[in-house]
Amino acid sequence: MTKTTRALMGATALCGMAAVAQAETLTIATVNNGDMIRMQELSSAFTEQNPDIELDWVTLEENVLRQRVTTDIATKGGQYDVMTIGTYEVPIWAAQGWLVPLDDLPEEYDVDDLLPSIRAGLSVDDTLYAVPFYGESSMVMYRTDLAEAAGIEFPEAPTWDFIKEAAAAMTDKENEVYGICMRGKAGWGENTAFITSMANSYGARWFDENWMPQFDSEAWQTAFSDYLMLQNEYGAPGSANNGFNENLALFQQGKCGMWIDATVAASFVTNPDDSTVADKVGFALAPDNGLGKRGNWLWAWSLGIPAGTDAEDAAKTFVAWATSKEYAELVAENEGWANVPPGTRTSLYENPAYLEAASFAEMTLESINAADPQNPTVDPVPYTGIQFVAIPEFQGIGTAVGQQFAAALAGQKSAEEALQTAQDLTMQEMQAAGYIQ
Repeated sequence: MTKTTRALMGATALCGMAAVAQAETLTIATVNNGDMIRMQELSSAFTEQNPDIELDWVTLEENVLRQRVTTDIATKGGQYDVMTIGTYEVPIWAAQGWLVPLDDLPEEYDVDDLLPSIRAGLSVDDTLYAVPFYGESSMVMYRTDLAEAAGIEFPEAPTWDFIKEAAAAMTDKENEVYGICMRGKAGWGENTAFITSMANSYGARWFDENWMPQFDSEAWQTAFSDYLMLQNEYGAPGSANNGFNENLALFQQGKCGMWIDATVAASFVTNPDDSTVADKVGFALAPDNGLGKRGNWLWAWSLGIPAGTDAEDAAKTFVAWATSKEYAELVAENEGWANVPPGTRTSLYENPAYLEAASFAEMTLESINAADPQNPTVDPVPYTGIQFVAIPEFQGIGTAVGQQFAAALAGQKSAEEALQTAQDLTMQEMQAAGYIQ
């Protein structure tokens, strides 16, 4: 081997080392929901296309994810390059300058294809600050076989009175079949989200127009009493510990007559690989109470990029891929069209293959379109948001209130005590924050 050959080989080796050294690692914080786990499993397609980008996944339970990403971005900790965040966080964090604006996505991404209500919730002054991985409202999922056996015919738009009757008729505790499953686990995005949406349809609201808390109102007392009655008489044991994932498992195991929760769950409860009742599921709009408001929310789990990341370009490449039409086709190819992340793009709901595969598509879109974050309840309010109040203080207040709700469900205090404590602690926090003098 000549000196020249050795020199060339050495130079080539150094170039190879430099190429490896230049590879960027994206640390992605995400929630342990089924769609996100699938994204992680399919992400080899991304790294094959982008060999200079490596992915490091941090997958967390919902409440833990919220706490960690909030702490990290508020303290500029820099642990994550991509964060899974929701419709609540995006506008608040964007206003703080904590998120990278996504106003330069490639043309083929087709921003205009995003559903208007989902896009609006992730934008400030018409600038997108996160891209939706999936969008959702909430609806009733129910067992068609149990309804038929009980002589119940589900309407497309049920009332809460109907839900009470159906829950009673479908409950068979001896055979571990519970008439209704609802969120009980404490957390502003868990039980607080569900109960707030339910309470909206009863005419309850978090605050009046002067930011005075309203937990001492008759509407809240009626809504919360009905929630506790449904859970205690017709719900699963230990429901104070059950959030989205726990109730999903119960429904898939055939233990829920009804489950009122996120529309995104529809593909999982109808998937025969995971659900024992896949061919026995019907769908209806979230219930109302005759006051003109249904108990359905609006949410998008989205991918945002924290300002200050040293991998901004790579992060933009990833979030564009994970929320693209191309990714939807990848899921369809591997898992079938019914399992494509829903609720984000108009084109999905114009796709005949999806509409044929997803029996829940029309109900999902109708629920999303019916949600009105600007007017979440019967009476006027000074805030936006349906299952949350879009102010920075809500995350802490909502979590504390959720703990009171869960304590009442667990039998540790009465409904009246829980609501009074919620009223008192919310008043204190709002006074401390300057909303109330």
